[in-house]
Amino acid sequence: MEKPGFVYIMANRRNGTIYLGATSDLVKRAWEHRNGLVEGFTKRYECYLLVWYEACDSIESARIRERQMKEWKRAWKIREIEGLNPEWEDLYEALRTIA
Repeated sequence: MEKPGFVYIMANRRNGTIYLGATSDLVKRAWEHRNGLVEGFTKRYECYLLVWYEACDSIESARIRERQMKEWKRAWKIREIEGLNPEWEDLYEALRTIA
């Protein structure tokens, strides 16, 4: 049985810098970003807020969705975020309690 996957967006603030990624363990990966353990973009730009995510059937389908969304215009990504999370609240704590 294949593990489910997730596509997610981290941000540094509302309408600020955003990062789009894919993972098979969203709670762990968001925790790593939040604590500055992931070298690179999210650490450099302090994208520590989990503002959007989408569950997929598999990690491969999550990676496909991530590649599609990386081609999107920024405005489309913001529309996705605000469709799920209009206030750009950090979803990590709520996610952590249900995981």
